[in-house]
Order: sequence, then structure tokens, then C-alpha cells
Amino acid sequence: MIFLNLQSKKVTRLITLVLIYLFSNCTTCYSSCMNGCDIALASLFIWPEVYLPVISQLFNNISYSDILEWNNNITSTFIPTATRVNVAFPCDCLNNGEYLGHVFTYNVRANDTYDLIATRRYSSLTNKESLMRDNSYPDNSFQDNNVTLKVTVNCSCGNKDVSRDYGLFITYPMRPGENLESIALATNTSSRLIEMYNPKVNFSAGSGLLYIPGKGEVELKKLNNTPSSSGKIIAAIAVVALAGVLLLVGIVYVGIYRKKEQKVAANIPECSGQSHPSSPAGYSGIHVDKSVDFSYRELAEATNDFCASNKIGEGGFGAVYYAELRGKKAAIKRMNREGRTEFLAELKILTRVHHLNLVSLIGYCVERSLFLVYEFIENGNLSQHLRGEHVLPWSTRVQIALDSARGLEYIHEHTVPFYIHRDIKSANILITNNFHGKIGDFGLSKLVDSGNPTKHSRFLGTFGYMPPEYGHSPVVSRKVDVFAFGVVLYELISAKQAIVKEDGFDAPKSLVALFDEAHSHSNQIEAISRLIDPKLDDNYLFDSVYKMAQLAKACTEKSPQMRPTMKSVVVALMALSFPTEN
Repeated sequence: MIFLNLQSKKVTRLITLVLIYLFSNCTTCYSSCMNGCDIALASLFIWPEVYLPVISQLFNNISYSDILEWNNNITSTFIPTATRVNVAFPCDCLNNGEYLGHVFTYNVRANDTYDLIATRRYSSLTNKESLMRDNSYPDNSFQDNNVTLKVTVNCSCGNKDVSRDYGLFITYPMRPGENLESIALATNTSSRLIEMYNPKVNFSAGSGLLYIPGKGEVELKKLNNTPSSSGKIIAAIAVVALAGVLLLVGIVYVGIYRKKEQKVAANIPECSGQSHPSSPAGYSGIHVDKSVDFSYRELAEATNDFCASNKIGEGGFGAVYYAELRGKKAAIKRMNREGRTEFLAELKILTRVHHLNLVSLIGYCVERSLFLVYEFIENGNLSQHLRGEHVLPWSTRVQIALDSARGLEYIHEHTVPFYIHRDIKSANILITNNFHGKIGDFGLSKLVDSGNPTKHSRFLGTFGYMPPEYGHSPVVSRKVDVFAFGVVLYELISAKQAIVKEDGFDAPKSLVALFDEAHSHSNQIEAISRLIDPKLDDNYLFDSVYKMAQLAKACTEKSPQMRPTMKSVVVALMALSFPTEN
């Protein structure tokens, strides 16, 4: 057994190569499938008109965070032309097991043709013939712009028995000028491995689809590309022939896995108190001062078993439900397992920090899932009010800005260590029944020791609110929040979203860029006037609006050093906080 442990890496590598050879040849013997897999990647070539929101729409509104997870090089909404972007999608068994792929829907745009959609919109991840096969419309003739097409993107699941390292496959359309060597270099994959998985491809043609094995932290839950009919027989022969070897690999793997598991378990702190069998590991028995430890049963009863009618919101890490707990109105955030870090961040901050303009945490629960229980804020969030039918008076907007600034100033200036929110936006500013503002959603917040700069390891926040330095420097400062707050001030003035889609223009524009143009216009007053929310009519003092616009400009300066502190922002907003015409 000692010998096996010492030689495990070499043995595994040797067996992997043998299995790759056998299974790569077996895959040519059958084309049918019985199961798909949870995830595959598409390598999307970026044309001039393609940017992050477009990619999201092409892949049925996949979230920005899911795109960014596979693309560390993306630092803004706009992506350099002629680069490739990886997009994750489920790989399904289609057409009664005939092939693997996923069907997306595409809303036809003006001047679209089947060929243009295939080659430009989807960067040759599909082709004209496939589009015509899956849709009943005549070739390149769409009667109106309300046509929705089915778009099939082929994929491969590989086989986890071939290699755990290369269980994630990339659908990679070749482009003119590319060859086996350049693709291997670009994807950091050996040319031999690419050839093995693509035995019939002409790599000098500069076109066609490749399936490239890629490394990723993905746990495949199914045995993928399960063969059928003749493929089963051939695969069975290979399995029988290698049964002894696979058993050896299995023994070696289990030994290594158990050691890793024991090492991970040793890093999880032991918890005292009552332990719930269904609680997430490491959370049972957790106790936090000044917060109530609710039971799952109590939360379920208060939400009618988390009924859809009680659901009042949906976030990146879970859903929010209305409840009445122990005689008080409450909002319960039920977090999914991907939100473990965010759960701990909010729990840690909101049990230490208390302020009139910060949402209060009432309690938590760690049975079956992760739950945070907040005070219930009656009037929704600022984004809803700005984009809703009812007019939010200018004096109320100034008050909400001041309230929010005070909450932000408190976590920046009056706590030791201080905190950086990192996701300030209008949707995270909640409105009370008397129209005051409270900052919520501290899941991305960062605690910072004074004098020691903190660094971010991944792309966090919301597009349109993130400062320009965020993509160039790993250091995160309080000025990140100041920039985002400046965007909120522009929202209060214009009621526009942080990313604006203007009529007659395909590419969206940030709200900051829109106001920058107004500030630099030869007639600045007229340019800013055109951006004021038309629902306000004339019920505001332009001097007050202009001063808020100037404050927002200072907050959104490109250089972090040029931006004011939140303390200065509060002082400036106090000067605006007086009754106006409304």
C-alpha cells in the first residue's frame, strides 16, 4: 500500500493515457447518448458588436457572474474584439438520444439571416444547416422582428472514467489561421489530447467544431456519454479488459481522496450545542450574540413552507420571503449552498454593526439550509420606486440619498475595523414606510484593518456601479463604494439604470458616461436638464439637481484619490436637504 501511494500519480497518469486512447477510439463507434451532463463550455469568438449583455442574451440571460467565473480576463462590460469568451451551459441528450447539445432561443433582429446568426451572433457554435433543420421559417426570410428561433449548440461531456482532470469539455469553433499547435497553446492543452478527442478533424482547414478537454473545478454527477447498442459492447470489452487496472486505480484514488477528506475536515471548526443532521457542515451549533437562533420549523411555518405567494424577492444567492415571526414582520433570505461565504459575511457584519440607516438582522438559522432573518422594510427598494409608475418627489430623493450616505459613512468611518460594502446600488437601498433609506445586502462586504489595504481575488459587484480601477488593481478601498454611490446619485436625478440602452444605438452606455458627456457639453445646464427624470415635471429646483450632479461627478472621478470621502458626501447632501417645491 505504501508503494501504491508513492506511485499513485504515475499509475494514474499511465492509466489515464491508456483509457484516453481506448475511449477516444470507442467514441467513434457510436453517436447516440443516454445521459447528458450538468455543464459544458462554449468558446465564443468576440465580434465588434458583441459585449457582455449580448452574450447574456444569446445564452438565455445567463448571469454576468456565471460568465465571469470562467473568464478571469474580463474586466468590464465591453470585451476586446477577436478574443474568446467561455460560456457555461448544460449539455443535454437531444433528439431521442441522437446527439449531445443544448437548445437556446434567439429573438431575431433586423437584417438577420440564418448564416449571419450562425457565424456572427453565435460565432459558428452552430451553422446555417442546423438552424434551418430546427426552425420552420424559409431560408433567410423572417417576416417580422418577433420571430424566435431555436439554436442548437453541440457539446461533449467526455467521460469521467477517462480522466477527472479533463471531464469538462469546450465546444471550440476553429477560425481561419488557427491550427492544432496554436489551439493547443491558446487552450493550454496538449495537441495529442486534442487529436485524440477529435480523430476526424482536419486541423488545417481553419473551420469546424472541436471538443477540447478543459480543466475545471466541476464535479460531474453522472457517467457521461453512456454508450448504446454496439457502442455498449465495445465499451464493455474495454471495461472487462481493464477491470483489474481500474480496481487498482480505484484503490489508489480512494486512499488519496480519504486523506484529502480528512485534511479538509480537520480545517472545519468543531461546533458546540445542538447538532442538526441536515445542517450544512460546520454550521450546526453556531451562536451569535444579539441575534436569535431560529429553528427551521419556525421559519417554515411563518412562510407557509416557503410558499411562492410569500416570496418577495430573488437575489444572486437565494430567495427572500415575507414572514411574521414572534409578532414582528420579517424578511427571510433563504440562501443556496453557493452563498456560504456571503452568509457568513452578512452574519458577521450585521451582528456587530447597528445604525438607523442599515437594515437590521433579527436572527438566523442553519438547519437544512442557510437563513438570515431581517427586519421587514415595507416599501421595497429605491430602484423599484425610480422605475415605477408613481413619482418619487425630489425632496424625498434627496432625503434617501442623505440616509444612504449616512449608513455608508458609518461603516467607513465609525467602525474599527471598517467595512467596504462592495455592492452599493439602488436595488440595495431599501425604502421604509416613511420614505427613508436603509442600506441592505452585505453579502459582498469586506472587513478592513486600518492601514492594511485589502485585495479582491475575484470579480465582485454589479456592472455599471464598479469603478474603472476595479479591473486593473487588486486593491479594494472605500472609494469603490464612493464611486457606486455616485452612480446612485445619477439614478436619483435621471431614474435611468446604471447601464443605459439608448434608442437608435446598439451598444449600451454607462450612466456615468452619459452624464460625463453632459458635464463636458458646451451648454452644460441644457445637457443636464435633458437627463432629469421627466416624471418630476417641473417640481424641483434646478440648482439642487445641478449640485447633486456635481457631487455625483466628484464621486465618479476615474482616480480614486480624487473622489471625496463619505463624510464629505454627507455634508454636501445635508446642504441640499431642505424643503423644495414638489
